[in-house]
Amino acid sequence: MIEPAKLAELREALEEQRENLRKEIAEQGGDPDSDDAAIDVERGFADSAHSTAERARLLSVMKALRANQRWVNRALKKMELGTYGVCERCGNPIAIERLEALPWAILVHRLRAPGRGPLR
Repeated sequence: MIEPAKLAELREALEEQRENLRKEIAEQGGDPDSDDAAIDVERGFADSAHSTAERARLLSVMKALRANQRWVNRALKKMELGTYGVCERCGNPIAIERLEALPWAILVHRLRAPGRGPLR
């Protein structure tokens, strides 16, 4: 069980991360309240190849930002439900050190498969 003061600290970190992600999504031309990958790509590139490459880069960035936003929102929801800090796979508590480093973690570290994407 996470002590109330530590839980409040982690909630604050998650809320700050959520705000930062919302700002980044907006700066990239996306709507922070939408899960749509659409972006506002500025017209006027000298050639279509550059425009296509830039659009692909922006879509990739937007996809990563939205995924991070979902993880943060999921962690905040788990706090509301009282299940924050519990591994979704084995049900054991997630180490407080892991949550401090990665507040949106959903698995105890030892269950994460090597080479399987970002730590969660």
